[in-house]
Amino acid sequence: MADQTEEVILEVKNLRTDFVSEEKTVHAVQDVSFRILRGETFGLIGESGCGKSVTCRSLMRLLKDPGKIAGGEIIYNGTDLLTLKDKEMQKIRGGEIGMIFQDPMTTLNPVLTIREQIVESIKEPGMTKKQKDERALELLKMVGIPSAKERLKCYAHQFSGGMRQRAMIAIALASNPHLLLADEPTTALDVTIQDQIIKLLKRLKKELNMSLVLVTHDLGVASQMCDHIAVMYAGRIMEMAKAEDIFEKPRNPYTYGLMRAIPSIEKKGEGLYSIDGMPPNLDDMPSGCPFSPRCEFCEEICKKEIPELVEVEPGHFSRCHCLEKMMNIKGRLEKEEGGMSDD
Repeated sequence: MADQTEEVILEVKNLRTDFVSEEKTVHAVQDVSFRILRGETFGLIGESGCGKSVTCRSLMRLLKDPGKIAGGEIIYNGTDLLTLKDKEMQKIRGGEIGMIFQDPMTTLNPVLTIREQIVESIKEPGMTKKQKDERALELLKMVGIPSAKERLKCYAHQFSGGMRQRAMIAIALASNPHLLLADEPTTALDVTIQDQIIKLLKRLKKELNMSLVLVTHDLGVASQMCDHIAVMYAGRIMEMAKAEDIFEKPRNPYTYGLMRAIPSIEKKGEGLYSIDGMPPNLDDMPSGCPFSPRCEFCEEICKKEIPELVEVEPGHFSRCHCLEKMMNIKGRLEKEEGGMSDD
């Protein structure tokens, strides 16, 4: 096997996803590019509505009308998924690539038992009914559901929120995927259950040697889970780097604002920082950089031209016209606040 640093399992190039109606076209994802290495966790983070989940569904070709992929490439193990026919894509989806959806209660089938839903997802040919039942039991045990044999007979409404999420993970793993997409897997769970699901995903990823795409707005979850992170805003990647670099030395005003907004014990007694304004409406985007109306470092060029995503340090990419200005002011602020450091 090639070294992990060389083995790319998924590469996305210039992905564009639109929502088209008779009145207008909304560009939900614009020129998104990234790659995922075998065995790593890649995070897509940002505020609600930034395009994270649409990107994730685009990877699986699971967009509902009026959404459509308008361009780009999604290359999985050397094959562009956008060139496959529907039947060929169905073999990949739920087979080599699994997905955990945001809300298990709306995704799980209310009229089928958990056993039936897991068995339905097992793709291995030639398996007998008994073998599939044994596999379903093994999967429930693997994801940590107690009294697994009895729970197989239950319906989704008989499970707690945390158990429904575990059942969703079991279903996603039924076909032994090489790549798992997790769309906000800890949303609506209490902190204790969140922590359990995070530990479960980390353990399963390691045991099964999977790659994981994690979509989340929770920076705490991203910091615990991810190897690399792309920060999205208004359908574009604003910054992309190793997770520790995103958190410790952000190189984009939007990312910097997100990091400053994280509560800290060191800032006890101070008011919480927040980014001014609201994310833009995608069907009424500002000209120039989409973050410019909220950016404290904004210059005239930012209001006129969309910056390119460029490599500002080895392996660290940012989309910003005023990075030098931001870094100078950031350095002064951090000396005053004793905050993030680039050391």
